[in-house]
Amino acid sequence: MLPGPLSNLRFVKLDFGPTPLRMSNVDVHRTELEGIKLDMDVDWDGKCDFELDGSMVPKIGIEHVKMRGRLSILLGPLTNVIPLIGAAQVAFINPPHLELDFTDAANIADFSIIDKTVRKVIQDILASMAVLPNRFLVKLDSSNDYFKTFQPHHGVLRLTVASATEITGEKKSGAKRLLQKLVKDIPDCYCTVNVGAEGEWRTTTIKNKHDPAWNETHDFLVTDYEQNITIDVNDEDLGGDDDIGIATTTVKQLLLSGGSQELTLSHKGQPTETKVTIHGKFFNFVGESNSIAARQSAHEGAICGLATVLIAGVSGLNGQRDELNPSVKVTWGDKEFTTPAKTYSPGTDIFNPSFDTAFRFPITAEQISNPQSFRLTLKNGANDQGSFEIPFETVSGAEGMVREEQFDVGNGVAVRARIALRGLQLAE
Repeated sequence: MLPGPLSNLRFVKLDFGPTPLRMSNVDVHRTELEGIKLDMDVDWDGKCDFELDGSMVPKIGIEHVKMRGRLSILLGPLTNVIPLIGAAQVAFINPPHLELDFTDAANIADFSIIDKTVRKVIQDILASMAVLPNRFLVKLDSSNDYFKTFQPHHGVLRLTVASATEITGEKKSGAKRLLQKLVKDIPDCYCTVNVGAEGEWRTTTIKNKHDPAWNETHDFLVTDYEQNITIDVNDEDLGGDDDIGIATTTVKQLLLSGGSQELTLSHKGQPTETKVTIHGKFFNFVGESNSIAARQSAHEGAICGLATVLIAGVSGLNGQRDELNPSVKVTWGDKEFTTPAKTYSPGTDIFNPSFDTAFRFPITAEQISNPQSFRLTLKNGANDQGSFEIPFETVSGAEGMVREEQFDVGNGVAVRARIALRGLQLAE
């Protein structure tokens, strides 16, 4: 969300210009689900014409966009009927790098707040749609079965941020430099950690240490071994936190290094003397009924399993087609997710809509001790139309810990859903 006077900025013009995307360094693999995986570098140096406008700020234009990243395309399931592929799923493995050149009011003195906030909004939109674990789905076969298309997570990375050495703090200017002369400045450091587009995790703040030791652990879901692990070290400051530097590795590099790495921090693109040490263990997802156990919990909030709910579609709706606005809400405990709502348009079957949406519920030790039932709720607009409860034990006790059915939510309407539970097994 944009702050203050920028909050009502809207894109009013989108012209991507004549420059095409450039793709290179293509790798081709077979997937575990007998599909094809293409990984490639994507570069775009576009002369474009974007305009943003708002009631409280002058018009802002974007005339040049540079974007680069690593793209993953999943093709599958493979069929023996033209077009031979059921669907394509497209996603960036990591958030792409983005540079913007502004025109009009935003070009005054390089207006960094505009650049930072607009770039973040664009990156957040991309992340929510097409940065792993989120994939943009394109059906190539209208009868494609989403349950055969969905690509599950590989497992869980249990990451420990151990310590950092030789932190001197960011070079300060102005009032901060004057204060530094009056008071001996010893940094109060914390780390923010990201793995792909998973939620950001922050360590506690270690005060007055040039060589802080956190030894704090957090679990991240992993969709691709090439996902970046980014550690951003900051000095907590009342006047605004100072960036010490950023270190980056990948899940693959960490595991190939034996689960431990000492990384050099860089600040504004330049290497520093500061180093941060991290450790990691990887757990594969398995479908054995005894694999979800509290013993896997090594720290507060640790993941000991994963519940994945796939919503393929709804069948049997009735009523006036222009009045139908169906969606499905999935609830487990205090967490809930809702599919995008559907509306009628020519050529679509609003009475039997497809959703092809996946929701993930990480399972912790506290939740497994008293597991709640899963609830599927059919909605029309804001109104509930019916629901179905699936007890946790009916899924955990099923073969392969998977339950896939047409769940009757009442009035002859059924939700086609698949609920799968997975436990953890330490990778060898």
